[in-house]
Amino acid sequence: MQKRVFMVAGYNTVSLGSGRSEFNPKKENPGIEHYMMEAGRATLNMINGAKNVDESVVGNFMASRFNNQAHLAAFIPSIDKDLLYKPSVRVEGACASGGLAVVTAVKSILAGTADVVLAIGVEVQNTVKAMYGADHLALADYHKKRQAGHAYFFPGKFSDRAGAYANAYGEEYMRKGLAQWYANCIENARLCETAQEYENKNEHLIETGLMPPDGSRFVDHLNFTDCSKVSDGASAIAVVSEEGLKRIGISAREAIELVGFAQTEDNIMEEPGDPLELSTTKVSVQQAMQMAGIKKEQLATVETHDCFTIAGLLATEAFGFADKGKGAAFVANGHTSRDGQIPFNTTGGLIAWGHPTGATGVHQVVTILEQLSGKAGQAQIPIPDDKPYGMTVNMGGNDKTVVSMVFKKCD
Repeated sequence: MQKRVFMVAGYNTVSLGSGRSEFNPKKENPGIEHYMMEAGRATLNMINGAKNVDESVVGNFMASRFNNQAHLAAFIPSIDKDLLYKPSVRVEGACASGGLAVVTAVKSILAGTADVVLAIGVEVQNTVKAMYGADHLALADYHKKRQAGHAYFFPGKFSDRAGAYANAYGEEYMRKGLAQWYANCIENARLCETAQEYENKNEHLIETGLMPPDGSRFVDHLNFTDCSKVSDGASAIAVVSEEGLKRIGISAREAIELVGFAQTEDNIMEEPGDPLELSTTKVSVQQAMQMAGIKKEQLATVETHDCFTIAGLLATEAFGFADKGKGAAFVANGHTSRDGQIPFNTTGGLIAWGHPTGATGVHQVVTILEQLSGKAGQAQIPIPDDKPYGMTVNMGGNDKTVVSMVFKKCD
């Protein structure tokens, strides 16, 4: 790292969608501008105003389809009049758009063009029926694959991965891991008031997660509990230099420091070389930890992109916490729970906090900020002195664009 870069003043809106009592699919729900304003203004209030901001970045995947709205960078001045005429850009990398927004802000800090950057991730998806939404989200893959793909395109893609895992290691073995991942996510979401599954009262989570898939109703190897939510929401955070911290009047103790990051790309026109591996994620994680100069054993917590429960299992293997084929057992044995060996997704992850696609990467960083700075409320986990690091992994498409970041607790 050419200079020190910090994250501070994170904010998440509610992840709105099915499961939240205030959500009504038959009524008009808040639009994309509402979420950008709520998240942006909350972060600006924490950094003593928009006057301190040099640049802004918006991460968003598919507002052009879900909301009939492109050109999101020009919404930034609506957040605060002091953002008028300041640089702003919108970035896109499918479901990794939020992570790309944060990394784009980081590069402005490293380049010296800014000392304070407002990064916002946003998506509003509950505007169309699920089947139309599947068509929109399918654009995260190569368009020529859509016609031959499952009606529920991405559930079909990750169902294929789950099918390969079951064929290689056993259906019952895999399902136990998937069910435990689901249960962990719901239990964690119940501790976070902004989570989509915060109000989930199911007392039989493992039994629900063990339900056998029904390919005649959905996909062959996953059931609905294995899928992330259709969600509306936004997250925001300030990305700042040391000079930026002084400008906004916030101590480094209230921030976290970025010490390593990576962005990796795979060829979108090709299918995964091995459906049993998240190979792009694996490379991205290795690169980020190498830049940070740490080993996985020094991580206190991880926020990983569990768009489907099978992605969570495969992520434990991509990180190296479990050997290939051992991820299901690693999860089933409780090692990724909030009191386990390496707590994953402490506010519910994509499965249970929600997945407003363009916001997810920013939400992950906000969660790590809250955990490492001791401000996670009921969702707080212990951060040992010998494990002062947290990590985020934000994935776009079927492991095609991956953004990984390593953060350190500030003394």
